[in-house]
Amino acid sequence: MALVMEGEERIAAPVQKVWEALNDPEILKQAIPGCQSLDMNSPTEMAATVVLKIGPIKATFKGEVTLKNLKPPHAYTIQGEGKGGIAGFAKGGADVTLTEDGPDATVLKYTAKAEVGGKIAQLGSRLIESTSKKLAGQFFSTFGEKVGA
Repeated sequence: MALVMEGEERIAAPVQKVWEALNDPEILKQAIPGCQSLDMNSPTEMAATVVLKIGPIKATFKGEVTLKNLKPPHAYTIQGEGKGGIAGFAKGGADVTLTEDGPDATVLKYTAKAEVGGKIAQLGSRLIESTSKKLAGQFFSTFGEKVGA
């Protein structure tokens, strides 16, 4: 089951500061819903543990996050894949672009794609879609609050 989500967030910070935050595992960990750990393995690879509840299923996903197509400080692609044991798997990514909106503001736009399989995929497309959109929205609004603070 595959989903596509798009959105944008205006962040009260210059492009360079937003770019640095998008590459900072501590800020990403705080912004990712349910993130238990996020560790840098290299400048473009991280290991993550995330606990998510989708409908009646709560699962711990362990996986990898990779940064690709880096165009500092304006764009990159973030991709991740996690396995949640019997609950199934989730993988996806987002193309992120940063555009200056005056000297102290940035518009972050994203197009995210997600794919789930296993027990989670059996929950039904509406529940998975609404949960995915909610999680993406939470990430970007929390990220915007942390960086713009």
